[in-house]
Amino acid sequence: MSVCPFTLEMSVRDYECDLQGIVNNSVYQNYLEHARHEYLKSVGIDFADYARQGIQLVVVRAELDYKHPLGSGDHFVVEVRMERESRLRFAFLQTILRQPDRKVAVEAKIIGTALNERGRPTLPTALAQLLDS
Repeated sequence: MSVCPFTLEMSVRDYECDLQGIVNNSVYQNYLEHARHEYLKSVGIDFADYARQGIQLVVVRAELDYKHPLGSGDHFVVEVRMERESRLRFAFLQTILRQPDRKVAVEAKIIGTALNERGRPTLPTALAQLLDS
């Protein structure tokens, strides 16, 4: 489990906003996914390499709490922590914080697993070691 969260800085682009001038709720899932992929790369787990090996890292549940909207041009940081959810599942605990005031925009718990080439849940060794460290 990551004690200190991984962070990734990003900015809202104009086209991500809806008619109300705020980030569309579905766009936050893109921010969260990008941060998860960058986090995994930072700890030596290559999402694309797993896919080439027939191992698919998949989301099985997403819980998002929208706290405060972001708007065009806002800068924000996505924090990512990972923990074991069960024997074959893991959770990403993520927070999107507007910068520079660190106002919480979204809190999320994304639960995932890995599927082998037969579509059966599995936990690759590197991922298990990361979760158990």
